[in-house]
Amino acid sequence: MKISRKCEYALRALIDLAVHYDKGVRQINDISRSEAIPEKFLEQILLQLKNYGFLNSRRGVKGGYSLNKAPQYITIGEVVRSVDGPLAPIGCVSKTEYVSCAREKRCGLRSVMLDVRNAIAEILDNITLRDVCNRIKVINQLRRSRR
Repeated sequence: MKISRKCEYALRALIDLAVHYDKGVRQINDISRSEAIPEKFLEQILLQLKNYGFLNSRRGVKGGYSLNKAPQYITIGEVVRSVDGPLAPIGCVSKTEYVSCAREKRCGLRSVMLDVRNAIAEILDNITLRDVCNRIKVINQLRRSRR
């Protein structure tokens, strides 16, 4: 499985907003600078994330974006599916965009790809933005302790 650049940027933007969740609204240029995401592309991504229900926006000088719900309630899996579509590596194992195949009842490849889909879903559906924020804290603590 390979996620698109757009999905990577969407995840990075959401993680940035999760890190700053308690501070309220965050402006596009701050997210862009912090995450090294081109601002124009980020604008499109944030609008799409708002339409998917992940974000709130506020207009004006003190405007910007914030998460629509707390970081512990947004999983990586739901973001990836929203931006990039199904997690399944082939159509005959997809839950949301199933494509039938004449060989699927006797196909060894389908069996393997079903395991792949299930393993990916198990991981991505059980890691929230809050979990990622906690990993960032650990990484930063380790970095500081090595100095």
